[in-house]
Amino acid sequence: MSDIYDLVKRYPWLPSLKTYYSDIALKNPLDFISEIFSSNKSEELESRVLNLFNDAFNKIEHLSEYELDEINIYVYLILRILLYIINDKILSNRIANIYSKTTYNELNKENEYNLYYIYQDLNLKVIYEEQPFVYKKFVVKEQKEIFKTNFKISFLDYLKLASNLKDEYRKLVNNALLQGYVYIKPENINRLLQEHVRKKLLIQNNEVSSDFEKFKERLFEIHEFKKLYTTITKIWESKKEEFEYSIDITFKEGKDYSGILPPCIKEILSKAQEGQNLVHTERLFILWFLNSLKYPEDKIINVFSTLPDFDREKTAYQVKYAMKKGYTPYSCKSLKSYNLCFANEYKDPICLEGYYSRMQDEQKFISHPLKYIEVKEYRDSKKLKKTKNQSQDQK
Repeated sequence: MSDIYDLVKRYPWLPSLKTYYSDIALKNPLDFISEIFSSNKSEELESRVLNLFNDAFNKIEHLSEYELDEINIYVYLILRILLYIINDKILSNRIANIYSKTTYNELNKENEYNLYYIYQDLNLKVIYEEQPFVYKKFVVKEQKEIFKTNFKISFLDYLKLASNLKDEYRKLVNNALLQGYVYIKPENINRLLQEHVRKKLLIQNNEVSSDFEKFKERLFEIHEFKKLYTTITKIWESKKEEFEYSIDITFKEGKDYSGILPPCIKEILSKAQEGQNLVHTERLFILWFLNSLKYPEDKIINVFSTLPDFDREKTAYQVKYAMKKGYTPYSCKSLKSYNLCFANEYKDPICLEGYYSRMQDEQKFISHPLKYIEVKEYRDSKKLKKTKNQSQDQK
């Protein structure tokens, strides 16, 4: 029993929280906040919650402090309430990413017994086999690599967990499937659980109702909670601009290209900025596109730094490799085949109508996103020149 209590302390998002800590988990949120902020835990809680937000604000990739004790349960529940009433998509993504990455690291430290319990607690149909199962073999130049695991998960549960991670290698067809089960290493199940935890913290109110405002007012009657909320929102207001403009497309000294990007690039950068997961084709495209613009290596790496599964070392290796190879970004035709064309959604006239070619005396359609930049830059330069001429005429 003590083992189960300890696991719930480490992972308060587990369903068992309601069983073994029902006095905390099932309490009315207002009563919970009132009691906890009037207890002797208040000061420690405030410190930990502030540290967590500061780590997220400072773009640290994993939590600098993660205590595996009962207070961790309170931190998680307070975090959910704070994100609910702050109601900011970018902030929620950032907090969800850093918290879920830390969870993934902690899960990978667990022994197989604890992992099996965690999977069962989540009602996942996971089976542990005493003898490891060899599910993949690679032979390259007489070098053999064998992949084996003791775990298998029902393909239905696998699909449910992997639904938001659309990378090619996560598709069912690219995994070892036998008699309705996917053979999978525990670290790969843990990566799916990372996404599960991340989604639990993505709390967003699309419509702010009168009930929501009343709930906030009642919470703010609790002085210590309001003080914590005010501290966090003040820091966020001062940091917000850094997050909103953290993906900068200024790849030449003194020249800002953010206003002339094609819709396909804007959409991917917007998703990355919000901390959403990018599929493999999106990652390749943005990497090759920025590299084609001679964007600095460290800047390209930082574009990926907000993603849920960001690993700086791996990303740096992949960026260097791509820069060395000099791959060309996808054409418009390829982007359409990958569902990465957003011309219609953005109602972009250059993408939809094309441009007039004086040389060929005809209207031509954009066939590549790099051509889009060339056309947009030319048009903007013409507008600027016209504005300057009009200004001089008025003088």
